[in-house]
Amino acid sequence: MIKKCLFPAAGYGTRFLPATKATPKEMLPILTKPLIQYGVEEAVQADIHTMAIITGRGKRAIEDHFDISYELEHQIKGGSKETLLTEIRSLITQCTFSYTRQVEMKGLGHAILTGETLIGDEPFAVLLADDLCNHEGDSVLKQMISVYNKYQCSVVAIEEVPLEETNKYGVIAGNLVDGTDDTYRVTDMVEKPDPKDAPTNMAIIGRYILTPDIFDILRETKPGKGGEIQITDALLEQAKQGNVIAYKFKGKRFDCGSVDGFVEATNYFYGKM
Repeated sequence: MIKKCLFPAAGYGTRFLPATKATPKEMLPILTKPLIQYGVEEAVQADIHTMAIITGRGKRAIEDHFDISYELEHQIKGGSKETLLTEIRSLITQCTFSYTRQVEMKGLGHAILTGETLIGDEPFAVLLADDLCNHEGDSVLKQMISVYNKYQCSVVAIEEVPLEETNKYGVIAGNLVDGTDDTYRVTDMVEKPDPKDAPTNMAIIGRYILTPDIFDILRETKPGKGGEIQITDALLEQAKQGNVIAYKFKGKRFDCGSVDGFVEATNYFYGKM
């Protein structure tokens, strides 16, 4: 079983400056809930209740959010606004939250490696909160866990993107498996390729199921694109052994790390109210 979900949340959020100068980008709200709460709710829908969060300087608001605010609760107790805290209270009750800091920003691969002390020697999920996903049925993580249970190896979520946007993503190539039309055994992975060099237009989004050997691989992974330790490079080593599955998930994804995606998500969820 996948029992732990890792949230890399140490980045600076520079695309949202000045809003993120003193506010973690993961705490930016879509309507009345911060992005990271949507992510934790997705993990809980997948029966994961242990949350491991990689933070950094200026991220204290994340810890405070997933904690009881006695003064606030006392102030609104018995009033009409008390129910507004029902969802976050439920998460605090159901889940265990642990934190460690990424002292230097050296890429997603480095952030995941920083989380080893919180994860231990077991398979785990990784969720990037600024990739906000919505599906009326099983959450994206729950879908991926079903894939993991079948193949017992690392799983990455993918979606087709315009070819001219491949330089924003890790991109995979692979072969369909078991007669499916949405599940590939990965044969190649490239981090942010120029469109002319991209093997396909199937891009990795911020959802992963990783086997624990990824930590040993990351320790040996040299800095790649942008001088950072890329999770794509580490996953490629697993893929060479046939141990990475790419899954074209069912649902809608919003890139809330961009202003356009953030506004689109806000309008979408407002329309669902």
